[in-house]
Amino acid sequence: MLLRSLPKLSILLSLTRNPLYLANGQRFISSGRTITRATSRVKIGVATPLPIRSMSTSTISSLTAAEMTAVDQVQQVKLLTSTDDDYGGVIVELDQPMDSTTFVSILRASISHWKQLGKKGIWIKLPIHLASLVEAIVKEGFWYHHAEPKYLMLVHWISESPSTIPANATHRVGIGSFVMNEKHEVLVVQENSGKFQGTGVWKFPTGVVDQGEDICVAAVREVKEETGVDTEFVEVLAFRQSHNSFFEKSDLFFMCMLRPLSSDIQVQRLEIEGAQWMPFEEYVAQPFVQKHELLKYISDVCLAKIDGRYSGFTPVSTSSNFSKQQSYLYLNDGVVKRSNSL
Repeated sequence: MLLRSLPKLSILLSLTRNPLYLANGQRFISSGRTITRATSRVKIGVATPLPIRSMSTSTISSLTAAEMTAVDQVQQVKLLTSTDDDYGGVIVELDQPMDSTTFVSILRASISHWKQLGKKGIWIKLPIHLASLVEAIVKEGFWYHHAEPKYLMLVHWISESPSTIPANATHRVGIGSFVMNEKHEVLVVQENSGKFQGTGVWKFPTGVVDQGEDICVAAVREVKEETGVDTEFVEVLAFRQSHNSFFEKSDLFFMCMLRPLSSDIQVQRLEIEGAQWMPFEEYVAQPFVQKHELLKYISDVCLAKIDGRYSGFTPVSTSSNFSKQQSYLYLNDGVVKRSNSL
């Protein structure tokens, strides 16, 4: 006869030490024989059944009352779909809605399964439309790692060894653009928002590098967006690292030199109050520039570059075994050429 079963996942978990249950497989009971096959991961909402085939009367009578109750209550088990990362952990990307009670049961079963497999870090990528599950996930030992506009990443270290979960991104990357024309005039702007609003200070165009964007591309883009001037990237002149600058994150700022390809200015009014070509000496003479040591250093570097006494770092397109995409190595090209000629 076919034993009827009930959907009690929590009772299934209590049987991990019972000979009637194998944590890493699906167990079939037929005529007193046990057959085990590997369990594959399934998506939420798709069940992995634990079927109970017909048993003989003698087999049933040999089971204890507790075992009979447990077997009668097992219907199906669900595990979260996951992919292995490169460091002994797994990544779960949720997509299907469900109530928190059901989800917690499935999550606990999955964690038990991952522990038996020797997994370490568990990452859950939670899309914004499943934000109602955040509290339930946190109560199971997960913590926030980072957030993006459309998802929250949570993580949990389940290994007995010390955690090696890497920190969230620690730096924001910004650029500044030194653009000089043939008249030794530099392209400068006045901002209509932020700390420079209303100060009357003329400054180099600056901005933040977008995700997946190269420094050399970001510098050209920011100049075009703020002033309408087309430019060509030349080199990175210098860079500065600072800390606790933006929501307690560190900041990398790259001062770049660009060559103008056009001269007509079209101000972007959303962020910029005004823009102009200003004699370099007039820019340097501004009290704000003279007052700040960092800006004086940048001005000195720019002047040395103009006079041919300074070489920065030019981008060289390279490939590596770490990524399939091309990337840029910024180096002093003149030194490399001289070394190769020796």
